[in-house]
Amino acid sequence: MITVRYFASLREQLGTEERILWRQGLTLASLRDALIGMDSSHAAALSRERAVRCALNQQMSKEDALIPDGAEVAFFPPVTGG
Repeated sequence: MITVRYFASLREQLGTEERILWRQGLTLASLRDALIGMDSSHAAALSRERAVRCALNQQMSKEDALIPDGAEVAFFPPVTGG
């Protein structure tokens, strides 16, 4: 199992977290695509048209990163501010 957490506007749309069954070879990109395919809320929040950042075990990561079993994945929009 892996834990998926959402932050900022994604949290408002999808809630705080969910548990996903892990499978060998799962990348951040394939996880995002699987989540997009779950339902219309996930599709809108994680759309490939939106800028969404990813972290794997609290480290900023590119979408080609492999996800190990038991990992924590976080999705959030880019942060701006001062």
